[in-house]
Amino acid sequence: MPRKRTKKRKNEQITDEETLPSTPKEDEETETLKAKLESIKNSPEVIGYIIRNSRSATIDAKDPTKIIDYAILSSSTIEMAEKLTEAFQLGTAEKIILEGENAKLLSLSINNNSISIFTEKNADTNKIYKKLI
Repeated sequence: MPRKRTKKRKNEQITDEETLPSTPKEDEETETLKAKLESIKNSPEVIGYIIRNSRSATIDAKDPTKIIDYAILSSSTIEMAEKLTEAFQLGTAEKIILEGENAKLLSLSINNNSISIFTEKNADTNKIYKKLI
């Protein structure tokens, strides 16, 4: 999905499309991940998922009214994990599991794709993680 860039020049709005180059291998890996996420999403304990890369993002949730909340939580969790691993010199985080009172969030990166999976509290996030890698 191309990115749009908008800039104003002398009371005139110009929109041009900017496409980031991708390789067929990257596209294939992303499509494979999306297929795995679709099969994982069908589990009753999975609430939804987000997959992002430099060119696109896909969000699929059982409750569409919470999509923005999920996107903010996902982004904040990944950003905070990066800061913590850097501050404490832990290296790269393999996976991040955030557990709340009623739900869990599993976040990870695979081949330049950032993935967040939202589940019910009782979900086995290790089992989900193994299906993805």
